[in-house]
Amino acid sequence: MNKENKDFFWPSYVDLMTVLFLVMLVLFVLSFKMFYDKDSENRQNIARLQVEVEEKRKLDEIKAALSKLDEKYFKYNEKYKRHELLVDVLFEQSKATIPQRSLAPLRRAGEELSKVINSIDDKEVKYLIVIDGRAASYPAGDPRNITEREYALELSYKRALALKNFWRSSGIKFPQDRIELVASGSGFEGAGRTGDIRDRRFVIQILPKVGTLDTKEVQ
Repeated sequence: MNKENKDFFWPSYVDLMTVLFLVMLVLFVLSFKMFYDKDSENRQNIARLQVEVEEKRKLDEIKAALSKLDEKYFKYNEKYKRHELLVDVLFEQSKATIPQRSLAPLRRAGEELSKVINSIDDKEVKYLIVIDGRAASYPAGDPRNITEREYALELSYKRALALKNFWRSSGIKFPQDRIELVASGSGFEGAGRTGDIRDRRFVIQILPKVGTLDTKEVQ
């Protein structure tokens, strides 16, 4: 190898090694980043799983506590996944006033619900309690089911609000920082309807939540 070739070879060799070094460095950085990202993703998945397991545990505890509700007043409807009020509240047609004979058992039902919820000593557990008022629809095909739909929604809401106000005036207390009590009206609609005048009554749904819940009440 003559001197000219040597002079050409060594700079080229150095350049080649430099390029290879840079390639290896880039590959190392990319591999490290991919490993770090994957490890970070695994840690996040583990943390997420731990949260889900803890939430499941709390929800199981809540379900166990709610199962202690007096069966005279409440039952869990497995089909619709909700707790329902059993007190016989049959409103007069087009009326939102709670029948006098239903007031005493409704008060006891409210006291029972308050006692059970207050017995769950977990500040992270929140509840959405929905008082769902309803109205009996007309026979299938009756045009009033359409023309009076808005009226039925308003009427059923007033029925739900009547119970909410009755519990409040009766001194039944729920933990304000853990309960959102909502009056709602479903009118002619809603799951689990009977198709007769018994649909004038209302149902109560107790929805436990794990997390933060604003305590603004719907008036």
